[in-house]
Amino acid sequence: MVLSIEIMGEDVSSARQRVLDWYDRNARILPWREGPGAALKADPYRVWMSEVMLQQTTVPHATPYFEKFTALWPSVVDLATAPDERVMAEWAGLGYYSRARNLLKCARAVVSEHGGVFPADEAALLKLPGFGPYTAAAVMAFAFGKAANVVDGNIERVMSRLYAVKTPVPQARPLLRQLAARWVREDRARDWPQALMDLSASVCRPKSPSCLICPLREDCAAFAEGQPEAYPLKAAKAPKPVRHGVAFLITSEDGFVVERRPEKGLLGGMLGLPHLEWRSERWSEGEIVFPSLDCGNQAWEYLGSYAHVFTHFALNQQVWRVVLSADDMTAFLRQHNAYQGLSWAEVKSLPTVFAKALKFR
Repeated sequence: MVLSIEIMGEDVSSARQRVLDWYDRNARILPWREGPGAALKADPYRVWMSEVMLQQTTVPHATPYFEKFTALWPSVVDLATAPDERVMAEWAGLGYYSRARNLLKCARAVVSEHGGVFPADEAALLKLPGFGPYTAAAVMAFAFGKAANVVDGNIERVMSRLYAVKTPVPQARPLLRQLAARWVREDRARDWPQALMDLSASVCRPKSPSCLICPLREDCAAFAEGQPEAYPLKAAKAPKPVRHGVAFLITSEDGFVVERRPEKGLLGGMLGLPHLEWRSERWSEGEIVFPSLDCGNQAWEYLGSYAHVFTHFALNQQVWRVVLSADDMTAFLRQHNAYQGLSWAEVKSLPTVFAKALKFR
């Protein structure tokens, strides 16, 4: 299907300048960003790190992770030499753990293939692990000040309202990219996408947009229609399938038992609680095969269940616990090499889906 739309006149310079003037007065202060009009090149490593972290999360949630990571690993060379387990543990809570694995792969590729320097070329960036069109464009614009068509969900929202795009997302994305490209200029190439992002965060919000103070109000087709919140139109979502699991808490006064997950697949390479397969039917008590303790006569206790939502499915997971003495825990870990013990202070090392289970203890 060919998408087309009647758009405003060819010259958007006046409207673009109003947005940049607004940005000069209202720019957010963010730890990975150069301020409006900055002439110096930003650190590509910090820009790249922030963009990876901001995928699928918010600025307030990502900021402490960014500050922690850049303190632990101030350069791409530092990150490239970091142990996988440490990086994955520090990532816990940001979700989408394939991003953390690609973070390490990319850092190591930058060191081995580019001497520890991010290439200032969009085509070369796209060859690095984890780099897609958006991330490559963002690094080109924010780090190197190059004219690039940076289009994320926030900029899609601004464009869909500005032009009252009647095609729902995601089908409208090629058109929204075309529309956004019309505004890209060499002049203030770094500031322009950041200005749109700040506009979307504080004015052109998903709900209750502040249209009366928007510098694009007089150009906005959705505002003229009187229904800016209706955009972007979204295709109806199919309900997520539900899966069921059972998590096992093997605990002592000092800590609990975890296992290393396979490198490939969901939460690959992460630490997790021992658990049963996530399947479409609920596990009955008679079906549950508990980990063999081989020590003492302690009984398993059902604590309850909890819900967790992944990208492609929702999970309902039962929690069963057994409490061991310190000596029995030591014996258990000695007998089962597939498991290891963590202290209670190390709960943060677990992905959220397993950390939730520990709230039952």
